[in-house]
Amino acid sequence: MSSWQSCQVGKRLMMKRLMLMAVLCLFATVGIRPAFAWQSTAQQLEELEERAFKNAVSQVAPSLVRIETVGGLDQVQNFLLGNGPTTGVIVSADGYVISSSFNFLSKPASILVTTTDGKRLAAKAIANDTVRMLTLLKVEADGLVPARPTAKPSIRVGQWAIAVGRALDANSPNVSVGIVSAVNRVWGKAIQTDAKISPVNYGGALVDVDGSVMGVLVPLSPQDNSPVAGVEWYDSGIGFAIPLADVLATLDRLKQGKDLRSGLAGFNFASTDLYGGDTKIDRVRYDSPMYRAGFKDGDLIVELDGLKVTRPAQIRHVLGSKIEGDKLAIAIKRGEETKQADLALVGELPPFEAGFLGVLPVREKVGSGEGVGVRWVYPDSPAAKIGLKPRDRIVKFRDQSITSAAQLIDQVSRVRPAEKAFVVIRRDRKEQSLEATLGDYPADLPKELPTSAIEAVSEAESKAADEKKAEALEKPRTGRFGEEVADSKNAWWAFVPESYTPAYEYSLLVWLHPPGDTLEAMVYDSWKIEAERRGIILLGLKAANIGSGWQANEAEFVHDTVVSFQKKYSIDAGRIVLHGYDKSGPFVTHLAFKHRDLFRGLLLAAAALSERPPENLPEYRLQFQLICGSKDPAHPILERMANSLRSIKYPANFTSLSDLEHRYPNADGVDAMARWIDSLDRL
Repeated sequence: MSSWQSCQVGKRLMMKRLMLMAVLCLFATVGIRPAFAWQSTAQQLEELEERAFKNAVSQVAPSLVRIETVGGLDQVQNFLLGNGPTTGVIVSADGYVISSSFNFLSKPASILVTTTDGKRLAAKAIANDTVRMLTLLKVEADGLVPARPTAKPSIRVGQWAIAVGRALDANSPNVSVGIVSAVNRVWGKAIQTDAKISPVNYGGALVDVDGSVMGVLVPLSPQDNSPVAGVEWYDSGIGFAIPLADVLATLDRLKQGKDLRSGLAGFNFASTDLYGGDTKIDRVRYDSPMYRAGFKDGDLIVELDGLKVTRPAQIRHVLGSKIEGDKLAIAIKRGEETKQADLALVGELPPFEAGFLGVLPVREKVGSGEGVGVRWVYPDSPAAKIGLKPRDRIVKFRDQSITSAAQLIDQVSRVRPAEKAFVVIRRDRKEQSLEATLGDYPADLPKELPTSAIEAVSEAESKAADEKKAEALEKPRTGRFGEEVADSKNAWWAFVPESYTPAYEYSLLVWLHPPGDTLEAMVYDSWKIEAERRGIILLGLKAANIGSGWQANEAEFVHDTVVSFQKKYSIDAGRIVLHGYDKSGPFVTHLAFKHRDLFRGLLLAAAALSERPPENLPEYRLQFQLICGSKDPAHPILERMANSLRSIKYPANFTSLSDLEHRYPNADGVDAMARWIDSLDRL
C-alpha cells in the first residue's frame, strides 16, 4: 500500500474514532462506564454502517444490469481481454443502459443484458462517449428503473462511496466500500475513490449512502487516453467514476447514435512542462477554431471560460471535459494587445501536414554555429527547382536565423505544401535569398543516398564531449556488448560504431525480436556495416520470456532502456526508430503509439500495424517504413496500410523486395531500411 493510500485509510479510521469518542463523552456525562461504552458503541456503529450500506445497495440494485458479450477479439494493444460478465447502469425507463467502453473493446458479435427481475434481453450498442470512455446500449424494454443521480455539488471529499457491480452474481450485487478521495480528477472528468475498482465492476455504479448514483465506474488515466488506460490500477485504491449527472447531460446526443469526441481548439504549447511552463502557444493548427479566430503562434493564453490561467495544466483541466460542439471563451495577449473570442470546438482537425523543401542536412558537430549545411538535394524537389546544391549553407528560413538542423526542420514544418517561403543561403561566402514553393513528403526512397561523413575530432574535443555527455571521465562503450537487467529476466545487447564520438549525433535503432528467437546474431551481422557507414547505434532488447514474446507489462522496460541510452550516448531525438519483425509487430506498434514523445520512426518488417494510428501531431512527428518480400502473403496488406497512412498525412514508405517470401529482409532490404533511417531528418 502506498503512503497516499495509507493516509486515506488512516483518515477514515480517525473519523470513526472521533465519532466514537464524541459518543463516549456523551455517555460519560450520564455515568456510563467508558470501557463498556466503547465496546457497545463500536459494535452499534458497525451495525449501523452495515445497515446503511445494505440499504444503499438495495436502492440502486434495480438500476443495475448484468452484461454478457459473445464473440469478438481476445486481445487489444497486447492486453488480454476477459470474456466474463460485466455491469451497466439503467439511465432511462425505455431501455437505455450506460456502461464502460472497456467492456466492449473485444467488438463482440452480440450483447446480452439481464435485468434485476431475471429477464435476458438482446442489446445494441448505440454510441460511444470517447471522452469519458462510456458506451450507451439499448434494449427493447419498458418500465425499467433508471438510476437516481447525485447532484454534483453535493459530492464531497471524504464521504462514503460504495462501488456496486452485478458481474459475479446476477441475483446479488458485488460491493466494495471506500470514500470519495477527490473530485474533478483526470482533467476534470472524474470522481476518484479508494473503493476497489476492477474489471469485475467496470460499468457499475459508485453510490452514496442514500443509494443515489454519484458516477459510473470506468478505468481512466491522466497520462494516457488509450482504450486500456487505467486498467493497471485495478484494486490499487485508485479508481474513477464519471459523474452520472454529466452522463445524463449528454444522453440525448448519445441517443442520436453519434459518438462524442473530445472538443478541440487547435493549438499546442511551446512548453512541455504542464505545471511549470507558461501558456505560450507554439503552433496554431491550420483551419482549426483557433486559426479561424485569428490567433497566431506565440500568443499567450490568459483566460478560459472566465478562469485566469498561467500554466498549461490549468488549460488542460478546462479542456479535459469538453466535447465536440461545446463552446470555449478564450482570451490571449499578443504584446500589449488582448484578444478575445468564443470558439465552437470541433471533434477533428485537418491532418497536420508539413511542407517539404527537399534537402538532407549535413551531420555536423553539436553546436556548430550559424546555419545548416546542405548534404544532399532531392531530385525534382522544391530545393532543386530553386537551385540549391550540396555544400550550400542555409542561414535563414522565413526571416528566422538558423543555428541547428532541428530548428530548421521545425521551421520548414510550419509551412504547408504549396505555400511559399524565403530561404537565405550562403554559397562561396555570398548570401542569396530564394523563394521556394514547398511540396509533399516523398513516399519513395532515393535509390542512392550518400553517407554523411563523421569527421575525426581532436583528442581534446573528444575528451570534453565525453565528459559533458557521460558526466564522467570514462569513455562510453563501443563495439558489441550486452547486459542482463537486475531483478528481472529481461536483457539487452547493443552495437555502437567503433568510430563513435559524442561530438556528433547518431541514429538509434531499437530492435524488438519476435516470439521464439531473439535473432541477435542475424540482426547484428545484417546491420553492422550499415551502422558503421551511416552512424546508427543498434539496441536489441530481450523479452523476459523469449518463447512467448513480449507482454504488455514490459513496455516500461523498453522505454527506460532507450532513455538510459539517450543519456549515455549522443543521439538525435528525431532519429530514434522502433523496429519489429513478424509477430513482434503488435507490441512494437503499441509502443510506438504509446511513447510518441520518444520514438520518431516505426519500422515494420513483414508485420502489419495492429492498431489504428493516432492523429498526426506536429509535436510528435512519426514516420513509417513498411517492408516485406513481394511473395510475402502480407505484401498487399502492408502496401494498403502505407497508402492509408499517407492519406492521413503521415510520411510513410512501402518497400517491396523482389522475389522474397516471408522472412527478415535480405541485404537489399537492410540497405533500404538503413537509407530510410538515414533520411529521417530530411526537410
